[in-house]
Amino acid sequence: MSTPESQARAAVDAAWRIESPRLIAGLVRIVNDIGFAEEVAQDALVAALEQWPVSGVPRNPGAWLMTVAKRRLIDVLRRRNTFDDKLALLIRDLEMDSAAESVADGDPDRIEDDLLRLIFVSCHPVLSPDARVAMTLRLIGGLSTDEIARAFLVPEPTVAKRIVRAKKAIADAGVPFEVPDGPDRAERLESVLEVIYLVFNEGYSATAGDDWMRPELCAEALRLGRILTRLVPNDPEVHGLVALMEIQASRSAARSDETGAPVRLLDQDRSRWNHLLIRRGMAALARAQELGGGDRPYALQAAIAAEHGRARRAEDTDWVRIAALYERLAAESGSPVVELNRAVALSMAYGPQAGLDLVDQITDDPALQGYHLVPSVRGDLLWKLGRTDEARAEFERAAAMTRNAAEQQLLLDRAAAAQQ
Repeated sequence: MSTPESQARAAVDAAWRIESPRLIAGLVRIVNDIGFAEEVAQDALVAALEQWPVSGVPRNPGAWLMTVAKRRLIDVLRRRNTFDDKLALLIRDLEMDSAAESVADGDPDRIEDDLLRLIFVSCHPVLSPDARVAMTLRLIGGLSTDEIARAFLVPEPTVAKRIVRAKKAIADAGVPFEVPDGPDRAERLESVLEVIYLVFNEGYSATAGDDWMRPELCAEALRLGRILTRLVPNDPEVHGLVALMEIQASRSAARSDETGAPVRLLDQDRSRWNHLLIRRGMAALARAQELGGGDRPYALQAAIAAEHGRARRAEDTDWVRIAALYERLAAESGSPVVELNRAVALSMAYGPQAGLDLVDQITDDPALQGYHLVPSVRGDLLWKLGRTDEARAEFERAAAMTRNAAEQQLLLDRAAAAQQ
């Protein structure tokens, strides 16, 4: 039975999941030290865990956390006796903040957005590409090291080491908290786009836990992507990524039933798709193509999503064109995950055996080991070929590999159906 204390703790967890990236980004702007900012943010979390069960959940949890964090920051700075003129002015400014201050005050699309600044800082070239993405996902997306490891298909300790080393490298290099200009911005843009894309993907299909989706991550990725289209309006991949996210997000309401169970794409009620988001995505895709980026990876993925968006019914989907787009994307990216998706498209366009042949060619790819969608896709193709015993075994294997409870149940249900 739920108690006021358990409800308050749940509220703390929810607020932290949503607000911690903004909180840390706001603190980094002040102290220009990621590690220090995280420590102060954690102190605010501890205060919430102690006080909210007693005093109740505040009306604006994010503002409460920021106010407490700033007070904690003042205390720490005072104990350090670092009262130069600039710092004294900063402390007076912090002390003037009221408890009603909102972390999200102002236009969320402003280029000076703290979260976007922190992404660019985290994507500094002093870091390796993998470290840039891992640290930014941790700070901005609020993802755990386990979730990032699953997104990268690499061991969790590897991700943890990347994040620790990345923070130290950023601190040692004295990277300023700002959005860079000119060549520096272009140099970091690819990693920034990858970060936003992976945050969106984690929100769209949660790696672990009870929830099939984490909508707050999708919304945050979309917001940051839209800001980027204003920051770098002539980059086709920025528009391609936004197009992809808009169209994918349009299906969110139809991706689960009234019980929260996942609903596969072909079974979704398309009247529940958000057609405003589809139109926005189509417009962004057109812009990417106008800028000459139609064959770039994000634009190609958006073009695939657009084919689904155009089909009023599942049976109206142009799978032949989708398979052709996946072939172009595979040639561009060289990704085995893209090849797995191409296998699905081939099965829809030319029959399940065509898809199974491709899956069997890529199954041993090292990057796909432990990836639950390989046996999931293989099970679906075997099912369509009437090889139900083999299909059941693949569904069960996939269920054992995923750590998302909703997806696991879907796979177990499919395994049970294959047994009947």
